[in-house]
Amino acid sequence: MTLFLQQLVNGIALGSVYSLVALGLTLVYGVLRVPNFAHGALYMAGAYVTYVLLTAVGLPYLVALALAAATLALVGVLLERLVFHPLRGQPQVQAMIAAIGVLFFLQALAQLVFGAQFRVMPSPYGGVVGVLGATVTQQRLLVIVAALVVMGGLFWFLKRTVTGATIEAMAQNRAGARLVGIDTDRVSMMTFAISAALAAVAAALVAPINLVSPTMGDVINLKVFAIIILGGMGSVPGAILGGFLLALAETFATTYLSADFADVIGFALLVVVLALRPNGLLGRTA
Repeated sequence: MTLFLQQLVNGIALGSVYSLVALGLTLVYGVLRVPNFAHGALYMAGAYVTYVLLTAVGLPYLVALALAAATLALVGVLLERLVFHPLRGQPQVQAMIAAIGVLFFLQALAQLVFGAQFRVMPSPYGGVVGVLGATVTQQRLLVIVAALVVMGGLFWFLKRTVTGATIEAMAQNRAGARLVGIDTDRVSMMTFAISAALAAVAAALVAPINLVSPTMGDVINLKVFAIIILGGMGSVPGAILGGFLLALAETFATTYLSADFADVIGFALLVVVLALRPNGLLGRTA
């Protein structure tokens, strides 16, 4: 029972990270209908910005996390203005290729500046606590609590503010949003900013548990695309549900079967769900 509880907490912590990253990706897809393949690189960049602020500047961990989110929000705006905005109205494949180019560029830049070696991010939350008999690190508890706070804040923003409502309006009908006077360019920039900030927060939270490297975004990129397909393309609740389902499937498969089966189990779950619900768990029927 103790092992089960331990892995349950680990799965929830991993699911919190997956959900944060998937939320950003699904917001961009919902607004622009473009799969942003550079999202994993923004996740990686958020980890490195946090690392620099902690080690080179010497800022407290939570302050570094907040500043990394703000920095990546600015990067997201620049990415939308310089890469995706000029391609609006063009075939979707052009934006996809441009996103892949950004991915490779950011990875090469990180490797040029920091090298290819793995780096360890320090954190003041290195202790352990007991939860119902299970031993859990403080950092994992921080991941869960911070992710819940961020996701709750995002839901409040989308549902309770006028600005958030404009994002949802554009996700439903871009042409209709423009006709009622919504500044679609402003909303696009804001969506990219939120998306990149969410990726940075997720990376900063999980990096002290894992390691930081230029290619750390590759695996998460693949998994969050699977998550938003599993939950339903463009569905915010679906991204959260899919993130936790995939993380729990991987965690328990690793514990009770083998680490070799973790990814197989996760993507087998994706295949089964799509066979039963082609639009994903919470996707809208066309």
